[in-house]
Amino acid sequence: MDKPRFKDGIKDGLPIALGYLSVSFTFGITAVNMGIPPITAILISLTNVTSAGQVAGIGIIASGGGYAEMALAQLIINLRYALMSLSLSQKLDSRYNIAHRLITSFCVTDEVFAVASGKGCELPARYMYGLILLPYLFWSGGTAVGAFLGSILPDMIKSALGIAIYGMFIAIIVPPSKKSRGVAAVVAAAALFSCLIYYIPVFGFISSGISVIICTVIAAALGALIFPREIKEEPINE
Repeated sequence: MDKPRFKDGIKDGLPIALGYLSVSFTFGITAVNMGIPPITAILISLTNVTSAGQVAGIGIIASGGGYAEMALAQLIINLRYALMSLSLSQKLDSRYNIAHRLITSFCVTDEVFAVASGKGCELPARYMYGLILLPYLFWSGGTAVGAFLGSILPDMIKSALGIAIYGMFIAIIVPPSKKSRGVAAVVAAAALFSCLIYYIPVFGFISSGISVIICTVIAAALGALIFPREIKEEPINE
């Protein structure tokens, strides 16, 4: 089987890029609505390609959170990308050197990982560059359009678009929640703890960033304890 080429990566990355365009557009508007300057919002998307991490990040910035809070939140939210990259590294061809790994790992997202890992052959650097190019450009470009249009659009439209990114997160969690009781329980637990922290006055000192960390860790820990994944042991060939 021939190894995929750069243009194959472009073709496979186009649907991802189109999906990122609407989400990043909404992120740009949301960031500006939180008081973040448009240029700053664009720089965030140019240097980060993580929707959940960026939304959590601008929330911490808007609430005046500290560097430690930001670092810990990003570590927990984006830790999955390290695992994805580790898994994807097993599919790279022998000429995929350290420089290529460092560059392409910057844009390993859930969707990029899913497409790349589904390829039934070794992946050369040229394919990965093609795969991540359009998603990165559309993510950054969509943020720019949303950030600058945020100051032009009527307040009613900005408010409506501002909640669209939360609709994206709902669309992400609903399908797996339907398929797995464990996932549904973790989502429900995270929502419950978030509401408790937000509405109970005694927890008023907890910032939004720390709240995300607490809810994520507790819900994930409960999910692991109550709904552990079974590890199937493969027979050892003697």
